[in-house]
Amino acid sequence: MTTSQDNHLTRVAAPEGVAPGTGYNHVVWGTGRFVAVSGQCAFDEKGELVGEGDAAAQARQVFENLRLCLAAAGATFDDVVKLTYFVTDVAHLPAVREARDEVIAPDRLPASSAVQVAALFRPELLMEIEAFAVLPERTGTGSHSGAETETGFRTGSGAGFGTGFKTGFAS
Repeated sequence: MTTSQDNHLTRVAAPEGVAPGTGYNHVVWGTGRFVAVSGQCAFDEKGELVGEGDAAAQARQVFENLRLCLAAAGATFDDVVKLTYFVTDVAHLPAVREARDEVIAPDRLPASSAVQVAALFRPELLMEIEAFAVLPERTGTGSHSGAETETGFRTGSGAGFGTGFKTGFAS
């Protein structure tokens, strides 16, 4: 089994009995705060499409949007544990991988799934990508008695689902 550990995340490239993936890790887990980022498309801050008909331009914009969404939660691409790619043509995957490789180091690749779809919600869109991340637990944010932190997340017993993730749901 090929495993790497980094701070709060563990990545398993090839679990025993499973062939190594190319450009992803089969398993990634961590402890901390769970962050889900909705599928992002190639729209700029004004809602205008970037790169009509150009998979590389769309992929770069999608990863920029993912970066901005992750930052809103205090996360970076180093915290991403799973990416799901929805592409209208698998021929766009090399452009997606190239854009991904510009922002994610090869030793920090998340688990990934790629799905070819018949269409996205607008015909000029070539891809949509969603991300899941896990942030390390914050230290020094007060007591761990279940009080709400400055981020709105509850900590302490009863705050999580028993998986190591803490959620914003009050117990």
